[in-house]
Amino acid sequence: MLGRVRAQEYRAGSARLSYHVSGEGDPIVLVHGLSGSGRWWRRNVPALAARHRVYVIDLVGYGRAYRQRALGVRDAAALIAALIDDLGLERVTLVGHSMGGHICTHVAALRPGRVRNLVLACASGLLTGNIYRVALKLPRAAITGRLTFVPRVLADAARAGPVNMWRSTTDLLGDNVSELLPRITARTLVIWGGRDALVPPRTGRALAAAIPGARYEEIPRAGHVVMVDAPARFNALVLDFLAGAEEAEPVGRAGEA
Repeated sequence: MLGRVRAQEYRAGSARLSYHVSGEGDPIVLVHGLSGSGRWWRRNVPALAARHRVYVIDLVGYGRAYRQRALGVRDAAALIAALIDDLGLERVTLVGHSMGGHICTHVAALRPGRVRNLVLACASGLLTGNIYRVALKLPRAAITGRLTFVPRVLADAARAGPVNMWRSTTDLLGDNVSELLPRITARTLVIWGGRDALVPPRTGRALAAAIPGARYEEIPRAGHVVMVDAPARFNALVLDFLAGAEEAEPVGRAGEA
């Protein structure tokens, strides 16, 4: 049971960020990926909200916030960082999928004092290639995951619209986080689907290797939408990682080698 789920809206200039809040405890912020919405986390929120206050975001241009022009990954990160500031959140755990993980990487770099934990699920920050080659991988990516989820993917993509999809895809492909990764100070868990046809596991291993102290976990039978394909395993990995936060020292803080 989630208890009371509260719908909220955050405005900054002309941008409007929609989010839902449930649970109590240290905050977790969930950020969906390209063509997604907050609904992509519905198999994860109950487990996470049992121990934490969970903020489920619909990015500008997507989900409940679809009637807007999508932001680039850096502008989306700046908006989420401003939200965290305005809400006064501390000891934050960011969980981002695909483009959402890409965005969360930037947020962690922008707010190292507020972001304690970072979970990157099939994140796109090191994805390369042109938009047409990436588009050719989408059908295979769809069929290597949970087939019953395909209608939700198509519905959310249609709601966002082709202009927002194009804008977001070209922006993320032009934004590589390689130089940012060694400076990430948050405890980091990287989770990947072993059958991810869109962002292959070798990218996930490279991402984890570049972040100081990062832990890499691969779920063999999951595809790109790993938290949907294997929700029980995904939830267990995240909760186990967070349970270790109390004993672990922050990685890479100022003054450490």
